[in-house]
Amino acid sequence: MSPMAEPRKTRAKDGLDRFPCQTSSFHFANLGLVHDVAQEKKYTKDHEWVELSDDGKMGTIGISTYAAHSLGDVVYVELPQIPMDVSGGDAIGAVESVKSASDIMTPISGNIVEANTKLEETPGLINREPEGATGWIAKIEIGEKGKSEWEGEELMGAEEYKSFTEE
Repeated sequence: MSPMAEPRKTRAKDGLDRFPCQTSSFHFANLGLVHDVAQEKKYTKDHEWVELSDDGKMGTIGISTYAAHSLGDVVYVELPQIPMDVSGGDAIGAVESVKSASDIMTPISGNIVEANTKLEETPGLINREPEGATGWIAKIEIGEKGKSEWEGEELMGAEEYKSFTEE
């Protein structure tokens, strides 16, 4: 029986000794790969979605996959002005496609604090990942009114929204 060879150690950028394929959560956090856990996405009848951060203080807004497919190739996105105080149902921007144009409505009340400026240069990101990390439209700080709207009857969970789009 031959003895097993010792794995070769390397020194990582963070100064820690590593064996091949060994890493740490600290290393991933520095790469920006550790994300806040989000609450369930909720949808409007106008095909926007909102996803709250785990602490319920921030939300991400976008258009649904259903809406993106219905619009066709998005060629222009009008982003919201920053900052912008809004009430649920207010128009915060617009999307234009080869087929049509549509206003983007905020699902809940709050203060728009960030817009996805990547969409100005590459509006097609909405078509590629409308409900993902690159196709979102805006970030919103949620106040008490927004929290009660989140918990209210107007927004649909994923299963209810799926049934709504199949009607």
